[in-house]
Parts: sequence; structure tokens; C-alpha cells
Amino acid sequence: MASAFPEKSSTPRLLSRERLKSFSLLPSRFLKEKFLNVKKKVSNGLPSVLQKQSLFQVSPPELVFENFATQEVSEMVLSLVNKDKFPRPVKVSMERSPHFELMCPNDVFHIVPPGTSSPLRIRFTPDEMKNYCHELVCLTARERIVVPIRAIGARAILHFPDQLDFSECPVKYSTQKTLLVHNIGNLAADYQLSTQSPFSVVPARGTLGAGDTMQVTVEFHPLTIGDHSGSLAVCCNTGEKSIQTNLHGEAVDANIGLSTYSVKIGKTFINTSNYTTMFIENRSNITAHFQWKTFPTEEDENEEKRRQCCLLQPLKEVPPDNFIEEEDTEQEEGSSEDHTALLSYMVQEEMEKVQEDPMLFSDDIFSIEPMEGEIKPNCSAEIKVTFKPLEALGYLSVAYCSISGRESRLPLRLRGQGQGPLVELSCRALNLGNIFVNTTYVYEVTLMNHGAIDAPFTYIHTTANVGYCFKFAPEEGIIAPGGIQTIQISFNATVAGRFEEEFQFSVAGSPTSAILTIKGRVSEPEPTLHFNVNELDFGDISFGFPSTKTCRLTNPSPVPLSFKLRMSDDGTQPAVSSFDQIRNDSDPSWTEGIHFYVEPREFTMNPRQGTIPPQGHQDIEVTLCSNTVMEFYRTMLVDLEGFGSGVASLSITASCM
Repeated sequence: MASAFPEKSSTPRLLSRERLKSFSLLPSRFLKEKFLNVKKKVSNGLPSVLQKQSLFQVSPPELVFENFATQEVSEMVLSLVNKDKFPRPVKVSMERSPHFELMCPNDVFHIVPPGTSSPLRIRFTPDEMKNYCHELVCLTARERIVVPIRAIGARAILHFPDQLDFSECPVKYSTQKTLLVHNIGNLAADYQLSTQSPFSVVPARGTLGAGDTMQVTVEFHPLTIGDHSGSLAVCCNTGEKSIQTNLHGEAVDANIGLSTYSVKIGKTFINTSNYTTMFIENRSNITAHFQWKTFPTEEDENEEKRRQCCLLQPLKEVPPDNFIEEEDTEQEEGSSEDHTALLSYMVQEEMEKVQEDPMLFSDDIFSIEPMEGEIKPNCSAEIKVTFKPLEALGYLSVAYCSISGRESRLPLRLRGQGQGPLVELSCRALNLGNIFVNTTYVYEVTLMNHGAIDAPFTYIHTTANVGYCFKFAPEEGIIAPGGIQTIQISFNATVAGRFEEEFQFSVAGSPTSAILTIKGRVSEPEPTLHFNVNELDFGDISFGFPSTKTCRLTNPSPVPLSFKLRMSDDGTQPAVSSFDQIRNDSDPSWTEGIHFYVEPREFTMNPRQGTIPPQGHQDIEVTLCSNTVMEFYRTMLVDLEGFGSGVASLSITASCM
């Protein structure tokens, strides 16, 4: 090219149109071809593309003049080959042109012997540096062959290297190389640059003036480890074939990892939080960007996004009648269209949000801070893992660290144990021993909260066996951390026999209940009343004068006993007291004496009947008012309701004069 090499006159060269379109060249080969002289081009023997089957073959099928100078004459030779077995006439013609000239008779027939070629010289004389085009027509008896003639004057030539090698680079990390590109041509270049993943180029298109330079940045961002190859294609506005620079890079895992791949957080009370820390360690020389993700791979993320988008699709099919009220037909049609358009827009918006969602780690129990960030070379980042259980269960989750320099996401297993309220009974078993039927017993146990959170408890009712005979108070409540709750237990058995029952107190948030086992033996009580003296001796008493003695009746049994007292061999008619006679001086007994129709009732007991509580006693007053002169030997008997008569007795003696 004259502008590139002013000291040397260039010679036009001959190119094939098919070769121009069929493949790309390395930049060095492209430049070499642009500046080959005629002799070198002839020795190179650039191949011609065969035409369709015909009597004549034109070689080359197209003439291209390049690297010419203004007002300088250039010539090229075209060969007409007769492939037939007989001589054939061919008429060669070319329209008149101030720049192209056929150097043989124009528009006349030439006889070409079989198997030979006839050379045709074309002369080109440019008057300015620009592109030219013309054509040569070869006419035979059977066909018309058109040979395009072009002259390429000004052209843009961008100088790129043959190969760009990135060597070893961290995976999932952008490595950039900058090229200084020079337009060594004499025409401004409207260029377009393209490549393939994992390579990219900036700028992708633009214009570079003749003789100017620019910076082109090629980026290598591999997502998988291993060798990666590609090409950087450069297309200009000349209509010629593109050139390409070979690209190569090797992706490797960087020295980046987690300080631990499993985190276990100790027992944590429900609805409270606990945390631990770990580190992301960057021992490489790159700045690593990290994000904590929910899914192990990007493919899983994309699958989840597709699933969410599919769930949104049915919304588009919801009949408009579900969104609008009944109106007249015209109004309803217009409203339906509006609602359909609005619904479609809303669904599209939601789908865009789904696609833009980075799918960062999300969990109801575990949380990670920070969720994303950057780690400088040879540094580490402290990560806080927080555990907040909702139930007294074991929890397991996995978070995945997507980080520059590592092909696969790094798994971090998260484990934690939820702890409910720690409630215990002061005793787990209560032995009541031998107790009596229909007798109320009262006991106490204590619920103790050893935990750091409130413990709401509830007694679980049971009707199994003798469970219905027990009553607990209170049946529910809340025990503060470190507090206690006294539970009063009352028991009144209605049937006899041995028993063993379990009673449960449910504690909210705890998977297990506080269990109290109560056992014992229920039996019928044996009444054992007894007097505090063996005998009541009144001694000598006067006729008709009452005499009183006191004794005590004791109930040593654990049940209340109802008693009645009676005197053996006592009469039924009330006895006459001397005091009554004195108060009534008209009583006939003063003149006629005392007469009884039946035996007098000379003994009275106060009280005559009553109920003695368990382990209790009753003081009894026995009064003797003798209406007969005699020696008394009587027995006071005790009858018990429900048990029998005469269960206890007391001897009474006296002498009436």
C-alpha cells in the first residue's frame, strides 16, 4: 500500500472472490498477502475455483487490482481455456472505460484450439486512490461468461497479534489483557469485534481513523477449570474476509477455601438466638467476591427460576370475569381487555423479578452475615452464623459459597439443636403407701424451671384406673426462668385395691412432658374406737340424786367415724330426779311414792351420738340418776354406722343406798 510503503511502488495482485469469503486469516498472513509483489504472488500459485461445467474455463474467475498508485499503469492476465475436443470461437468484449482497457481487439471472435488457453491482458490506469469496478464478457455459442474486475484503492488494515495467551487464570474470575491496535491502512476502519464465551472484548464495534491507534480489552472469564480456546474475529467495512486472533487460556482453582465446612451450634433455647463464627480464607493474589447461595449449582438455580415462572403462567389464563363485575356487554369487553393487559404486565414484572433474583441463602432457622462481599488477596473474611430455633428439634441446613477463583460452590453444613424449657418435678415418683377408701389425702410436689425461658405448663387430664380420683391445683400456669410452682394433689379413692398411675404436665416448646408416677394401696378402714378408761365407777350414790362421770372416746383411725351410745339393761321411762320433786311440791310422789310402769332410764349420755374425725376424740358425760336401790353393773356400748354394733364398750358400776 502506497501510504504504508511510500518508498516502493506496489504491484497489483490477483485474488479469488471465493477465497475472500470462505475463510479467515491470521493477522500476520493477512498483512503478508496485502503486500506481496507480482512475482511472489505468481510463485505462490493462488488456486482458482473451478466454474460450473462449460466449454471454457476462465482463470481467475475474478480480477482484483490492489496496492496501485495514482496514474500508474498496472496489467493483469486472464486465461481462456478451451476444454472441448474441437476448436471453439469466443467473443471477448469490454465496455469502454477511462480506467480499464482490453489489450487485444475488442468485441471480436477469437478461435481457441482444443485444450489450449488464450491469454487476455487487462490494463488498469487509476486517476485517484479509490475503488473501481468493471467487467469482461466472454461469449461463446453456448454460454456467456462474465468476469468481474475490481480495483481496491484505499483500505483499512487493523494490526492485531496472531495469538493472545492468558496462561493460567483463576476460574470464575475476570482476567483482562489490553491490546494496542494500529490502523496501518489508508482508510478509516468501521470495525466489528466478536468472540465467544468465556472470552469477551471491549469495544465490540467502532471506527478507527487511518494511522490512529486504540486500546482493545479482551477479557477471559472461565466458569469451568481446564483449557479454553477461542478466536477474536475482526471485520472491517472493506467487504473482505475477516482476520482472527487465536485466544487461549487455562482456568484453575485458586487457593481459596473455608476454615471449616461444617458448623455445629450448641443447644439453644427456642425463640432465642445463638451464633458462632468461621472464616473464608483467600490465600491467592486476586480479590475474591463471594455470595452465600441456597442451591449447590447455577443449573439448580435456573431450574428453580423456571419453576417459579411456570407457577406465574396460569395467572395469565385466569378469566377476566374473575377480576371484573358484570356490566353491559360493550363496557365489559373494554374492561376485560384492560384487565387482561394489566394482568399480563403484572405477571411479566413478577417474572423479571424472579430472573433478577440472585437466589441468596435464605432459611427460617439459620442466617449468615455478611451475605456477600469481597476478600482482598491473602486476607480472610469473618462469617457469623446465627441459629434461632423455633422448636426443640435438631436442625440441619446447607449454605453454598459461590466465590471467585473456585469452580464449584463450597458447601457449609449448618447444624443446631433447639432446646425447649427445662422443667423438672421435685420428685418423679410418689408412694402414698396404705390409704383408706373415701378418705381425702393431700400432697404437694414442685415443678422447677431450670431453663432461661418461660415455661408454660398444662396438666393433662386422665381417667384411666383411679386417675379421676386425683385433682391437681393449679392445672396450668407459667414458670419464670429459675422459678418454681407448687402443685397441690388431692386424692379421694372410691374403690379399694393397689394402683400405679402416671400423670403428665405438658410444657410448651418441650418435646417431652414432666411425668409424675403415683402408687399406693387403697383399703377399707378398720374402726378402732376406744375409751380412755377401762371402767366408770360412780361409787355410792343417793337415791334420786344425779351423779356425773366423764370419759373420752378416741378415733385412732384415718377416717371419720359416726357413733351412737347406748346403755345395756337400762329402762325406757325417764327417771325422777329429787331436784324435780323439790321444785314441784304438788307432785304425787310426795304422798304416794314413786311408781314406774316400766323400768326407769337411769343413765343418760351426752352426747349420745356424733362423728369423731380421724385421729380425733369426743368427751362423753355419763349421768346416773338412780331410782332403784341396788348395785349397778352396766355396760355402755358404742355402735358405728356402716360397721356394726357394740364395737366398743365401757363398764359402769355404782351402789345406790
